[in-house]
Amino acid sequence: MCLAEIAQALGHAHRLELLEALGQGERSVEELAARAGLTFANTSRHLQILRRARLVGPRRDGKRMLYSLAGDAEIVQLLHALGRVGERNAAEIERVMAAYFRARDELEPVSREDLAARLRDGLVTVLDVRPEDEFRLGHVPGALNIPFPQLERHLADLPHDREVVAYCRGPYCVLSFEAVAMLRAQGFTARRLVDGLPEWKASGLPVEGVAAEPAPLIGYRANPPMR
Repeated sequence: MCLAEIAQALGHAHRLELLEALGQGERSVEELAARAGLTFANTSRHLQILRRARLVGPRRDGKRMLYSLAGDAEIVQLLHALGRVGERNAAEIERVMAAYFRARDELEPVSREDLAARLRDGLVTVLDVRPEDEFRLGHVPGALNIPFPQLERHLADLPHDREVVAYCRGPYCVLSFEAVAMLRAQGFTARRLVDGLPEWKASGLPVEGVAAEPAPLIGYRANPPMR
């Protein structure tokens, strides 16, 4: 596998979007097409490019083909590194980070390790603001799922006597920022997780709600040799 082939596979916005969606869990081609706003054929073409680069792998479920990341930890780390390089090198990304993300949330986010420890001690309410279908694929143990568009209507479901830690798809997902801002405006003590469910899962922390272990990936060899 040539590094240039991997770089080429990452060099398209739609393929990055598909990788982000698969970071939440295994998906069918139809589900990915609907989420990305693409045709079935176009989605399949992008997935084949990602598959050739060994970034995703398929398995058959009856008549459906399901896709997942071919190695959660490595690919999540790769996407995170790509984001960090973008922050450093792209002036537009830096302006967005400064004007929106940093200005929106001046409090230090909660690390994965800190959240795991506080969960064990029962000191925090964890709020997952992703859509329900993503929550079902996997979530932080004990998390309460209130998709962000419904949050304002369900504030009464959250206890005021414990800090709320919100998370969503990853470090650049605006849903957790917006959720924390809304909660603070309503008098809650709230912070966000430093990243999201893909990073939590990739770091080896426990996840609830994941479907049964998938079958071996079709045509995928672990640790392919470099050439």
